Amino acid sequence: MHIITLIFSFKKKLKTIFFFILFVLLSFQGSSQSGGFKWSKDGHSYYSVQNEGIVQYTLPSYTSKVLISKKQLTPAGSDKPLAVSYFNISEDEQKVLLFTNTKRVWRINTKGDYWISNLVTGQLQQLGKTLPESSLMFAKISPDGKLAAYVSDNNLYVENLSTSKIKALTTDGTTTLINGTFDWVYEEEFFCRDGFRWSPDSKSIAYWQIDASDTKTFYMINNTDSIYSQIIPIEYPKTGETPSACKVGVVTVDDAKTTWMSIPGDARQNYLVRMEFIPSTEKLLIQQLNRKQNQSKLFMAEPNSGVSKVIYEEKDDAWVDIYRTGNKYDIDFTNNFIWHNDGKNILWTSEKDGWRHLYNLSLEGKEEQLITKGHYDFIDLSYIDSKKGLVYFLASPDNATQSYLYKTPLNGKGSLELMSPKSLQGTHGYNVSPTGAFAVHTFSNHFTKPASEIISLANHKPINTEGSIEANLSMLQETKKVEFFKITTADGVEMDGWMVKPTNFDASKKYPVVFYVYSEPGTATVKDTYGTGRNRNYMGDMADDGYIYISLDNRGTPAPKGSAWRKSIYSKIGQINIRDQAMAAKEILKWNFVDPERMAVWGWSGGGTTTLNLMFQYPEIYKTGISVAAISNLLTYDNVYQERYMGLPQENMEDYVKGSPATYAKNLQGNLLVIHGTGDDNVHYQNAEILINELVKYNKQFQFMPYPNRTHGIREGEGTTKHLNTLFTNYLKMYCPPGGR
Repeated sequence: MHIITLIFSFKKKLKTIFFFILFVLLSFQGSSQSGGFKWSKDGHSYYSVQNEGIVQYTLPSYTSKVLISKKQLTPAGSDKPLAVSYFNISEDEQKVLLFTNTKRVWRINTKGDYWISNLVTGQLQQLGKTLPESSLMFAKISPDGKLAAYVSDNNLYVENLSTSKIKALTTDGTTTLINGTFDWVYEEEFFCRDGFRWSPDSKSIAYWQIDASDTKTFYMINNTDSIYSQIIPIEYPKTGETPSACKVGVVTVDDAKTTWMSIPGDARQNYLVRMEFIPSTEKLLIQQLNRKQNQSKLFMAEPNSGVSKVIYEEKDDAWVDIYRTGNKYDIDFTNNFIWHNDGKNILWTSEKDGWRHLYNLSLEGKEEQLITKGHYDFIDLSYIDSKKGLVYFLASPDNATQSYLYKTPLNGKGSLELMSPKSLQGTHGYNVSPTGAFAVHTFSNHFTKPASEIISLANHKPINTEGSIEANLSMLQETKKVEFFKITTADGVEMDGWMVKPTNFDASKKYPVVFYVYSEPGTATVKDTYGTGRNRNYMGDMADDGYIYISLDNRGTPAPKGSAWRKSIYSKIGQINIRDQAMAAKEILKWNFVDPERMAVWGWSGGGTTTLNLMFQYPEIYKTGISVAAISNLLTYDNVYQERYMGLPQENMEDYVKGSPATYAKNLQGNLLVIHGTGDDNVHYQNAEILINELVKYNKQFQFMPYPNRTHGIREGEGTTKHLNTLFTNYLKMYCPPGGR
């Protein structure tokens, strides 16, 4: 998320200073580099990148001072300051770690150069000078402030900040033996990127090692950057293929010797998805998922011996969700445990009673406590107030399209108390200071632009009333265009939806309908946030052109409606979600102002897959489809995602066949546009060719647009976005003409 502006009024009569914090909403193809905003350790001030420097603001007075000036960010011999993409501050708050000159790895820029600004001496120091440019990853200053560790070319290094001496802690790293970071599938599906942790005493580092040497290589082809084609290999475990081996080791800084943790189970049939040092014991806590991801175990491991023991276990008939907080596209996003009670407890999420709830889990064998109670889902943790025995978290018991801040006692014996203002109906977010004194409160809904204010958390009062969100709503709100509704299908399934009607809508006329779909467990599309109802691929305004634009969330989408809703799709992707969408569309066809001959559907990635399935399985409903970056055969996608939601194909191949669009391609009757990037490392281009073969076999005519070397987001290269948008718009207008009739 990018901080653009923030409103605050300092003095009523003298002047009003406006600073808006607006957050850019990104699709799952996008990425963001969080790091332009950091709280101080005491929670009473924050740091922000401004005017090519870093400024500190003290609350609630809002007095400011330059922490690092533009001049101090300018390396010796250069006339330009470092362009800071991300920064972090050491435990003693005497050093600032700066990330610059970054390069994209898979989804986001995780490689680059790291510098340290010493706040005491004012000196600027580059890390890893002898290593290749822009090769450092996930640099972290040790807790004692004397060392820095980082990954380069899949090896782990440590550097003495006083002498700049670099020491390799691992030397066996290759393209397939990965130390301190992860392979493609761990990053994509478990959101694991930063693969090492400093010990609290700064004497050792725990790290993951991925052995992908037996993972089969998928080859992409670059035909445009040279007169001879170039092969691009990627270690990519397809559905049904054996996963890469994974293990955790602890390496001592002094002698660079690694002790491997002994975690029971075949390393190629289990995943290690979390690992942290336990603050109060110097031991490790490691979470293991079995390959089917329906069994989770927590191990406590001894770093010196590697001996481990199970302290908690959980099973599910479908899959066990991994709780994660924050934006998965932030560079500092990490799947951390939520420590409590000086490391003797963690807060744990589980759906074992049918709802996603928060539990207080003891690492000492004491009975767990259910904290959040009731028929609602815990969404995200905001803050733990251990002194007052309270936990602040996001939930939305009454509306699955929204989220609000609540608090409740940690002992689970109290009631749920709403903290977010009742007057602000929509989606709330909170970035709470380390001590819980203040929080950045963000809010938006479908007709209110994203805005932020700093509040006192305990009473949710803005520190400046005149600069609050509520006081400035008139500046933020737009004309309401999106209508939220519920629809019940013939199967008795009630679904949330949103709709944007044509401008100057006339109920006596019939209009074309365009459905926007995703429909899989990866994401929900019906959310009360700003930007809902807009089509970023359409040039112009769909409402002005005379389209009804609709999106619906079916069973299986990750809406806070209980585990039965979410997990009903298990082993039935391409079946249950498709039927729900089609049955809802049938109800919409009953509306008098809908033209049944102009029904279109489009989606990207999982939504592209859904588009194909809807066009093929229900050709009598959907007349036009635009499918972008779709999976045509479920066996071509990665094993972590597909096996989590579908099971192992060795055990239920029939479900994979029934869920794959290629199975039904022979049924195509309407107009279909297929779009895919040939350099897509996520949903491989082979999916387009598999689909084309099936359509050709049955003489099904369609249109096809490949984008050479473009990845899953199809945004690289000059003119790409404009071309895609033009193609999308022209095709829709041609085959699903707009306007009322």
